[in-house]
Amino acid sequence: MVFSSTIFIFIFLPFILLLYYIAGKKIKNYILLIASLIFYAWGGVAYLKILIASIILNYSFGILVDKYSNREILKKAILTLGVILNLSILFYYKYYDFFIENANMLFGKNLSLKHIVLPIGISFFTFQGMSYIIDIYRGDGKVNKNPFSVALYISLFPQLVAGPIIKYKTIDKEIRSRQESIEQFSYGINRFVLGLSKKVIIADILGAMADNIFSLYEKGIDTPTAWIGAICYTFQIYYDFSGYSDMAIGLGHMFGFRFMENFNYPYISKSITEFWRRWHISLSTWFKEYLYIPLGGNRKGNVYVNLFIVFLVTGIWHGASWTFILWGIWHGIFIVFERLIKNKSWYINIPSIIKYLVTMFIVIIGWVLFRADDLSQAFGYLEVMFGVNSNANLYEFTYFINKKLVLWIVVAALGSLPFISNKLRKYNGNKSFEIISTVGILILFILSIVFIINSTYSPFIYFQF
Repeated sequence: MVFSSTIFIFIFLPFILLLYYIAGKKIKNYILLIASLIFYAWGGVAYLKILIASIILNYSFGILVDKYSNREILKKAILTLGVILNLSILFYYKYYDFFIENANMLFGKNLSLKHIVLPIGISFFTFQGMSYIIDIYRGDGKVNKNPFSVALYISLFPQLVAGPIIKYKTIDKEIRSRQESIEQFSYGINRFVLGLSKKVIIADILGAMADNIFSLYEKGIDTPTAWIGAICYTFQIYYDFSGYSDMAIGLGHMFGFRFMENFNYPYISKSITEFWRRWHISLSTWFKEYLYIPLGGNRKGNVYVNLFIVFLVTGIWHGASWTFILWGIWHGIFIVFERLIKNKSWYINIPSIIKYLVTMFIVIIGWVLFRADDLSQAFGYLEVMFGVNSNANLYEFTYFINKKLVLWIVVAALGSLPFISNKLRKYNGNKSFEIISTVGILILFILSIVFIINSTYSPFIYFQF
């Protein structure tokens, strides 16, 4: 079940909201927990046991870490074992076959693969489980001895399968007790509809074009077409993932939760460092607090090595493929380079527009690596983009370009900038503007439903992670 499906919008969500708001405070969490487990099981009942195992594992280790909080060595050993077990589950389901494939190639072996199907959202709920025991270990969060509350934190359906990744310490109090309000609920609806429209009106349209171009590159596309494909994917992944995050944040508000923002106009960045402050903020924050700082951050060890390790792991986290690993390395190289030159006078004096163009160039090249099925396709596609490939162009630029595509790219470009939202923010509190914005949200919702009904293309990119 996905947020952009009619069964979720018109059946699942209204029914859960009705149950939630007619229920007493003592059972609200249980309603959300049952709803979350049903939501996850909808995508595959067989994998529900993995989610439940993760819940039991982290609940148990949270109890143990708290129990031995005054015995530092034992407490640290328990935490280490808990993290290893979490990562072991993630490794088995996500990386086992990848590891065996590469071991076979490297050592000339013929070890059999298990052909394991990746459980939806395993990277997200595993990281949340680790956040629970780490925050208890650090004293940043209180142990919750109610196993159903821990289960709700790890499985909460608005952000279960694609984030944002919620750190336990930021939601502990709301799990125990929270207040809902009409204003918060109204904001949640608006945010959900905005996210839905970003997904089905922009991401899906540009995504279909990106998929078409990437699938045809071996048959022969010209350089301008290759760039159009890369640009379409650049906007698709932003509107797909930020749209999902908007929907998740909106759903959270409907149930009284305030999730952290996950995107902050990343395509206005003037450096890769700034890009990662604005893109997938919950993941960047998670790695900063639970990996970068423990490695030593910028205070201990080699800061450049620490940064590179973080981005190497970021690539690995995204998937069992060398394309993701190379994508992480690609960003890590520029993060380290920017760290080296950030105080150089020549770098400081570079015009902002140049910094912006260079940053977007790096980002777009990175998205080609991210999007490609394998390294062969990645390098082959990049060769076409830079005019190195001399194959015949069966599909030229004029075959793809049309007024509709140009319009959607322009709309996507404008929507990725804060200009419009900054202008509209000036009218907050104005009653006339509130009426107009309510009508606008209603129109967006109707348009989104029309697009959903008339389209068969609606994958969420980050579901595969």
